[in-house]
Amino acid sequence: MGLVYLGCLLGALGCMVLLDRRFTLFFWRDAPRAAIVLAVGIAFFVVWDLAGIGLDIFFRGDSPFMTGILLAPHLPLEEIFFLALLCYVTMIAYGASSSVLRRRRGPRRSRGPRRSRGVSAE
Repeated sequence: MGLVYLGCLLGALGCMVLLDRRFTLFFWRDAPRAAIVLAVGIAFFVVWDLAGIGLDIFFRGDSPFMTGILLAPHLPLEEIFFLALLCYVTMIAYGASSSVLRRRRGPRRSRGPRRSRGVSAE
């Protein structure tokens, strides 16, 4: 029973990878940049969690569905995978919305320099 939550997180991450691969949204668009963005996002939220734990805002609850492995006091192993999923879902959503907006705009055409339409200062 102790691997249920971790298994669900890994399954959800796997689904995000399939979506990413199918629609070229994040890692398959630019893998090095995606790896950096994902690592920075996870690191930010781990620091956030540790600050919350240090201030007694966050704590680990008991659940039979978790492995019980702690990386730090009140920081379970599953939290890292949850944070990875959170960041990955966010970037997939960003990539998908960017693609939709790009398709709606259509191909960009050069219109030359813009001219002001206001009153000239002559």
